[in-house]
Amino acid sequence: MKKHKNIMIQGTGSSVGKTLIVAGLCRIFAQDGYRVSPFKSQNMALNSFVDIEGLELSRGTVIQAEAGYEIPRAFMNPILLKPNSDNNSQVIINGKVAYTADAKTYFSNSKELKKIALETYKNNIENNFDIAVLEGGGSPAEVNLREYDLVNMGMAELVDSPVILVGNIDIGGVFAAIYGTVMLLNEKDRKRIKGYIINKFRGDSDLLKPAIKILDKKFKDESLDITFLGVLPYVDLKIEEEDSLSDEDKKVYSDDKKYINISIIKTKKMSNFTDFHAFKQYDDVRVRYIYDVKDLEDEDIIIFPGSKNTITDLEDLKKRGIFEKVKELKEKGKIIIGICGGLQMLGKKIYDPKHLESDILETEGFNFFDYKTTFDETKKTEQVIKKIDVTEGILKDFNGYEIKGYEIHQGVTNILTPIICKDNVFATYIHGIFDNSKFTNNFLNIIRRKKNMPEQKEILSFNEFKEKEYDKLAKLLRENLDIKEIYKILG
Repeated sequence: MKKHKNIMIQGTGSSVGKTLIVAGLCRIFAQDGYRVSPFKSQNMALNSFVDIEGLELSRGTVIQAEAGYEIPRAFMNPILLKPNSDNNSQVIINGKVAYTADAKTYFSNSKELKKIALETYKNNIENNFDIAVLEGGGSPAEVNLREYDLVNMGMAELVDSPVILVGNIDIGGVFAAIYGTVMLLNEKDRKRIKGYIINKFRGDSDLLKPAIKILDKKFKDESLDITFLGVLPYVDLKIEEEDSLSDEDKKVYSDDKKYINISIIKTKKMSNFTDFHAFKQYDDVRVRYIYDVKDLEDEDIIIFPGSKNTITDLEDLKKRGIFEKVKELKEKGKIIIGICGGLQMLGKKIYDPKHLESDILETEGFNFFDYKTTFDETKKTEQVIKKIDVTEGILKDFNGYEIKGYEIHQGVTNILTPIICKDNVFATYIHGIFDNSKFTNNFLNIIRRKKNMPEQKEILSFNEFKEKEYDKLAKLLRENLDIKEIYKILG
């Protein structure tokens, strides 16, 4: 029997909660004394992270690695797709940009991509970890793509992994989704599924027992050994999830004066909205994502986040009236922040002479700063530790603060400091800047003082905050899932 064990979490569709279940299992296995790694062979996301070697991987895989007490590494997510448009994506292989391709071209390379995924797994995961918890993508029941698949049953087959299927009851139709997914698969793939989980349930789970009994009988009638593993309740854990922005948009935000209100400008190709997850640890902060210009004006802070297509997103902001509105609000003293693509937008001009992002050669920025940005083929990806060098504006008292984060950008901007600040506006290329708790809390205290709100002393570091949430997640899974049966499935 092989020493290395694996298990794969697949879903009946997107947003069923696979990412957090993988993270929770990684924490449980690590708590139980095993060295565990997450693995997602292929991911499509605009939220990415840079590891210690300067290589890119998805943010979802990062939280899973952290939950398993491991340093996030690009080999945990060997293929990352970052959409440029509806028709093509930047393909990142083992942390580095390889090429840009449309779907048809990408699928034509499936044999080579499977080889890359398997070799990465064998060399880095199987040889170094006791357990791997793999995450699928979307649904395995997209049978039209089975021959190209390298993230669901295709990957499970490559590494001979048993599968647990997850369904989201919150959107309805969970029993049909689970049964339909299983029965659409070919016989070999179907038999690989060893258990199922019902996720995001609100209410008394005893009400589900009759349906679970029917479903189990149907599986038995089909000679399938698929075990019901439990019902996970809908819990608002403060752990980032790649698809969480859709949930964030549904939340109601208060305009009560006892809160600091932050508006993040939502663009079509917004990336790294995970930069703002750190605000969740502050009870007096409310964050909302703004798409319509009429929703601007009541906030204390406006943030322009990263973008995979800065120029086209900026042009869209002009069409929507947000460009001129933010200029007005800046003159009224509103605090404006730009991160990465947002930094580029706040300058004088952006140039794209090689059409790396769009057909637009240049565009005017907000002109809040004098710098200009030019897109280049070389992509900068690195972790950074830098000291703030600011002598004016809202951050003048933060001079000398140490900031940790990472940079991911193709734009070259003629600035010499990690953060540039003037009056009530500042900008930076550093993703994860708000993960620096001392900086963030003291910055929020500026607004608290303005609004006569009680100031906060420095609270838990963001890492300590995340650790507590990962432990809560593991506890939730232990209390509601049959962990002993999951260990049996592991073999």
